[in-house]
Amino acid sequence: MKYTLKLAIAALLLGFAGALYAETNDMKTNETESKNLTAAERSIVEISALTAKGDLEKLKTALSVGLEAGLTVNEIKEILVQMYAYAGFPRSLNGINTFRTVLDERKAKGIKDKEGKAATPVRGGDKYERGRKTLEKLTGQPQVKPAPGFGEFAPRIDSFLKEHLFADIFDSKVLNHRQREIATISALAAMDGVAPQLGSHISIGMNTGLTESQLNDLFIVIENSVGKNAADIGRGVLNNILNGSTVMKDTGDKTDNTIFGKGEKAPQQNFTGTVYVQPMTARDANNNFSIGNVTFEPGARSNWHTHPAGQTLLVVDGIGLYQEKGKPIRKLVRGDVVVCDKDIEHWHGASPQSQMTHISIANFKDGQNVVWLGPVTDEEYKAEVK
Repeated sequence: MKYTLKLAIAALLLGFAGALYAETNDMKTNETESKNLTAAERSIVEISALTAKGDLEKLKTALSVGLEAGLTVNEIKEILVQMYAYAGFPRSLNGINTFRTVLDERKAKGIKDKEGKAATPVRGGDKYERGRKTLEKLTGQPQVKPAPGFGEFAPRIDSFLKEHLFADIFDSKVLNHRQREIATISALAAMDGVAPQLGSHISIGMNTGLTESQLNDLFIVIENSVGKNAADIGRGVLNNILNGSTVMKDTGDKTDNTIFGKGEKAPQQNFTGTVYVQPMTARDANNNFSIGNVTFEPGARSNWHTHPAGQTLLVVDGIGLYQEKGKPIRKLVRGDVVVCDKDIEHWHGASPQSQMTHISIANFKDGQNVVWLGPVTDEEYKAEVK
């Protein structure tokens, strides 16, 4: 009962956040207040999924249904154009050509479809920066240049992602961000998940106001149009997010991490900036170590310190920094593991632009697992990162 109540409250909060988001993005009130997707939104799901799947026969019917549900010609064009980024140019072009056929047939029958607002090119300014800011708004997380991991390995794909997908396409006003995430989630689900992108976009979709109920409605449409396997994969990813999200939500004095519960603010004498600590496992008769979940807000860091018997850090979210005395600062990203030997003076924390969460495993020696030293100065913190 307690767990069910928790999910219900979360769904209500997400619905409220979605309504606020809608007001700033010219979305229709009835679309955000409904417990289920509207007829037009369900058509977006079906059109996107069938385009990504390459089922042109079913797509032809879905396109007509979408027009009857109130989607304009240009809105459907925009959905099909967006599909190139998630399903590839060939399937996007096949969808566009299928739509041309549908429109020709309807015109021959005397049906006049509403054209709607046309897409206009994004002009002026730094397109990468515009796309980066759009992605920050969608994710609710700081975005650095280049993107960690793939962006550092292949900078050109990072540029295409920011400048074209999130500037040229997502900044077009033909569709709002909620509608674009419905299309993206549907396409990824239809292609059997394409993890981890499906999980990322479900989370983004919830940031734009999609509720658990509406996402489940989306997967019902996927099941009916594409198949049960694709829908079940999507439902599984959604359940994993609801049961184990690593998104940190600021609640004032505490922060809520739905994997590990609420963390308390760390003692200010040992840290600079805002840091939260959630103890996970205490030292006991069987284990000579403690484990904690630690989250640093952007710019926050520990004091210099040592561990009499060493420490291991497992980075689970965000972008962080780590430095041992006399060595360059090292950037940390999700998946990084740091093994710090005993009695090595060091510090760790978040980057200036992003929060960072890590699991800390600290061993004990003679009943002690950490020796705190002086603060990390601003000059030390801002030194060059290697």
